[in-house]
Amino acid sequence: MFEIQTSKMSKLLPLVFIIIGILTQTPFTDAPKIFAQSTKASQTSKMGSLPSPSSPPPPQFGPPSPEISATQKSASTNKTCIVMPSKLKLHGSPQQTEGPYFVDDMPNRSDIRSDPSTGMIQQGIPLHLVIHIYSLNNGICAPIRAVKVDIWHVNSQGIYSAVKDFGTTGQQFLRGYQTTGNDGSVHFTTVYPGWYQGRTIHIHVKVRTFEGSNKTMDWTSQFYFDNNLNKQIHTQLPYSKHGPPTTTNEQDGIYTGPSTDGLIKDNSGQHMLLNVSKEGQGYLGTFNIVLSSTT
Repeated sequence: MFEIQTSKMSKLLPLVFIIIGILTQTPFTDAPKIFAQSTKASQTSKMGSLPSPSSPPPPQFGPPSPEISATQKSASTNKTCIVMPSKLKLHGSPQQTEGPYFVDDMPNRSDIRSDPSTGMIQQGIPLHLVIHIYSLNNGICAPIRAVKVDIWHVNSQGIYSAVKDFGTTGQQFLRGYQTTGNDGSVHFTTVYPGWYQGRTIHIHVKVRTFEGSNKTMDWTSQFYFDNNLNKQIHTQLPYSKHGPPTTTNEQDGIYTGPSTDGLIKDNSGQHMLLNVSKEGQGYLGTFNIVLSSTT
């Protein structure tokens, strides 16, 4: 072990403080952070503790770090295709209804929280989504590049943007798309969705490929969350202003109904549950969408 004499230490301390001062004034980069972690199904049981109902609302996203961890890099380049049950191994992930609120030509962006026209950011508990897109041919899975992935969902009070009935015509919050890279994945920064009458909490997703302006493939479905997590989220602000969810997964006709492609006869939503884990003061949701050659 080396010992630093007191006189030498006294000379070094001012320099240390200067360096610390410089570092604390250095701004974070504005470049988007890629959020990802392991997509193993075991994460679903490792959500960790949630804030108590009396806890203050968690802070919103701060400036992103310019670095990503080794586990995040691993998830971003995950080539493993795990499909269950056996029907899905043959036919891929089930499709569900698009619903009445899809709006095309939304912004190409990873962070979908803001409305581009006003700059207003939707408040809520942070949610990072990592979606992997795989092709399934003769039982072999492979990531697909150049796939356009749209997502859209309601805010904490159950309101969609860009919908006249909700009074949000011209707004684009909580909507956007990304295009997959060589690893077949896209990353979104959003907030945990709220609920509206007659539906369980969900996120819409649409996957498309194009040749020029011609659409060559269109796959549509919805993601779901655990009922208990939905309840706990809605004990916190700003969700608690809207009250607890009134419809569970098992009470939702789309969740319990058949897939629109005929793949699943009932409870098709069970196959579209996000793998959710705690991530800082928010959550990480991951999902492997598998597209069969017949999609």
